[in-house]
Amino acid sequence: MRIISLIASSTETICALGLEEFLVGRSHECDYPPQVRELPVCTQPRFDVSGSSREIDERVKSLQRESLVTDALGVYEVFPDRLRELQPTHIVTQAQCEVCAVSLRDVERAVAEVAECEATIISLQPNSMADFWADICRLASGLARTEDGIRLVASLQMRVQEIESRARPLRTEPRVACIEWADPLMAAGNWMPELVRMAGGENLFGEAGKHSPWMSFDELAKADPDVLFISPCGYDMARTRQDVPLLEARAGWNNLKAVRDGNVYIADGNQYFNRPGPRLVESLEILAEILHPGTFHFGHEGSGWEAVGKRLAE
Repeated sequence: MRIISLIASSTETICALGLEEFLVGRSHECDYPPQVRELPVCTQPRFDVSGSSREIDERVKSLQRESLVTDALGVYEVFPDRLRELQPTHIVTQAQCEVCAVSLRDVERAVAEVAECEATIISLQPNSMADFWADICRLASGLARTEDGIRLVASLQMRVQEIESRARPLRTEPRVACIEWADPLMAAGNWMPELVRMAGGENLFGEAGKHSPWMSFDELAKADPDVLFISPCGYDMARTRQDVPLLEARAGWNNLKAVRDGNVYIADGNQYFNRPGPRLVESLEILAEILHPGTFHFGHEGSGWEAVGKRLAE
C-alpha cells in the first residue's frame, strides 16, 4: 500500500491509525506529526500566500472566479509528475472546501494526466462533528483498517464526552463569537458551533454543518459577545497576532463587552480548529480552558492559545 495524503487532517488521521509507514507523499500543508515533513510534496498553492488577509482573500476569490468561468485549475495545483513518480495505490483528498485544501476535482484531473496511475481516490467531506467521525471510519475502511478506525473514533469520543459531561452542569454559559477571518470579517461554521457548545458556551454566529459565513462588524457589535475567539483559517498564533490590530482599529471595538472585560483570545487555527483531524479533541480542550478556566486545565495555554485580555472569571 502506497498512500498520498493531500489534506493535513487526513495525514494526521492516517498516522493515528498506525499507517504512517505507508505514506509516500503529502500536500504542501501537511506538517503533523513533524516527521511527515520529510515526505515528497505533491501540491502547491496557485496564489501568493504572503501579504495581508485582505490581499489573500482577494487573490483566492479571483482564482475561484477564473475557475468558474474557464474551468481552469482551482486554488491549488497537484503535480502529475510527482504522482507518476510515487505510484500511489491510494490518494486521499476532500470535497468540503476548495479554499481550505486540494479539491477532489484537482486530484481527478491530475490522475487523469497520468495514464499508469490507477490509485483509489478517497474523498472526505467533514462539515460537522458527525461527518468527522464518519470520515475517520471511511478513511480507515478505504485503507483496509476498519477496526482500527472504530477504535480511534471510540477513544476520541470518550475524551469529548468527558469534557461535555463536566461542562454541562456549570453555572455560566458564555456567549461566544468565533472569528475565522479578520479582513473581511468571517464567522466560524462547520464543526465550530458544536465545539463551543460542548465546551460549555453559547455560539452566536455560524451554523453547525454549514460553511463559515461572512459577517459585518455591526452584526458583531449588536450581538455583543461575552467572549471573542479568533482563529483565522490557516494561520498560526504568530500570524494571527498580526491581524488583531485590524480588529482593534474598528470603530466601536473598545465598546464590546468581551473587549471591556478582557475576554479576547487568539488560537492556532491552522493546527487545531481549522483542521478536522484527531486534534479536534485538543481544540475542544482549548475552548474548555478558555471558557471555564476554573474547571479545565489541559496545558494548551501558550502553545495552542493565548489571551489578548485578562482571563474570564468563573
